Amino acid sequence: MANLLSTVFSSPTLVFTAAFLLRAVLLVYGLWQDANSPVKYTDIDYLVFTDAARFTFPSSSSSSSPPSSFLSGLVPRGSPYDRETYRYTPLLAYLLWPTTPAAAASLPGPRALWASWGKVLFAAADLAAGYLLVAVLRRHRGLARPRALRYAGAIWLLNPMVAAISTRGSSEGLLGVLVAALLWAVLERRVVLAGLLLGLGVHFKIYPFVYAPAIVWWMDAERMTGSSSSSSSSRDTTISPLARLQRFRVVLALVSLATFAALNLAMYALYGHDFLQHTFLHHVTRIDHRHNFSPYNVLLYLASAAAGDSGAGGFRIESVAFVPQLLLSVVLIPLVGAKKDLAATMLAQTFAFVTFNKVCTSQYFLWYMVFLPLYLPDSSLTRRPRLGLAALGLWVAAQAAWLQQGFNLEFLGRSTFAPGLWLASLAFFLVNCWILGLIINDLGTATTTATPPTTSGGSTSKIGGGGVKGVAAAPSPSSSMLSSAGGSGSKRSN
Repeated sequence: MANLLSTVFSSPTLVFTAAFLLRAVLLVYGLWQDANSPVKYTDIDYLVFTDAARFTFPSSSSSSSPPSSFLSGLVPRGSPYDRETYRYTPLLAYLLWPTTPAAAASLPGPRALWASWGKVLFAAADLAAGYLLVAVLRRHRGLARPRALRYAGAIWLLNPMVAAISTRGSSEGLLGVLVAALLWAVLERRVVLAGLLLGLGVHFKIYPFVYAPAIVWWMDAERMTGSSSSSSSSRDTTISPLARLQRFRVVLALVSLATFAALNLAMYALYGHDFLQHTFLHHVTRIDHRHNFSPYNVLLYLASAAAGDSGAGGFRIESVAFVPQLLLSVVLIPLVGAKKDLAATMLAQTFAFVTFNKVCTSQYFLWYMVFLPLYLPDSSLTRRPRLGLAALGLWVAAQAAWLQQGFNLEFLGRSTFAPGLWLASLAFFLVNCWILGLIINDLGTATTTATPPTTSGGSTSKIGGGGVKGVAAAPSPSSSMLSSAGGSGSKRSN
């Protein structure tokens, strides 16, 4: 078995082929389960997405008059927000146009095939994110190809939990590739591209805005200008390194804000207040307690029960849940870690954001899981295998305890809110806080390296995680594959 794994992880072709086949098998199995079982494989969110696409691109009212052209069928003539519980950017509905009946007359092949287009798209995004992870591990972490493939493969590409969430129809894979591309662009010092990706990511889902402070703090004169090629140095001899650094930061800010603003203005022009309410404002005031691992879930349930009571009012503690969440993820963690290791800092930011969020569902775990292959090679969890196995075991056990209580509540109709569900939520929260502490402690002692050679002069640039010259040479123990994150099955969040 060890020889087989070694052979697989020595070849990018084998790893990506296996990742593709895993998702293909799950897609086919999902079709079978949906057709033959009362428990459906397809996530309810996928039905929301495809319904929104159908509302956005309605079929012609006159069945006798076919579309005048293929392009005419691509023009949105309705609103995705006509579908209740659609809380996303219209761009997601646009991407799922092939799933609509309006597309059936224009696209070749059977209608049932195109109905799974979104799942295929999300699964392909998983693979693209994996490719970027391998690129960052090799160029900016200094890992040899087999070791880079082992981390990216075991934790992301071949992780059944990641594959299942995407093939069930959750769109988190799109966020995974956007965030991985953002990190890659920053490390490659492609500032304009990084700004475009940051603006698009925040428009698509609010949470990537937390990365902006870490990226800006990570940028310094040494990383952004100190390892430039001799040609660029001769070009900019009249510009100080500090001035060039400020130019980079200004470009990042302007491009990201312009991208975000342009997308929002375009969507607002099309859909008005519905766009603002359902894409952004809803997430500030939401009281979603279903499938919610957060300790706030019982409070949210009580708040939802009292929502119709006109006499209910006053201060609610869940309304200020964002204070510790944003303090950690936007201010404290970037200050502690961004200069030392940008990728691990983004992991810690995301982990804190999800852990302290008032709504926490299984899909959110992919938000930070995409960074794990970049953090684990030099982490205490792999240097001390027992600690890593303990962290993984407690994370899975606490999640399983919550799922057992949630199953009794949502499937068997038993009232497990107190003390069972609340205690399980609290236990999962405490385990996550402990793991977050381990990650932050690693940031405090970070010595990660990874410094890709520049294209000219053969010199070594200092733009990697810790900004230290050289290439990390410490071998990873076999237990580094601890985060196959076997899991819990995805849950719905509107």
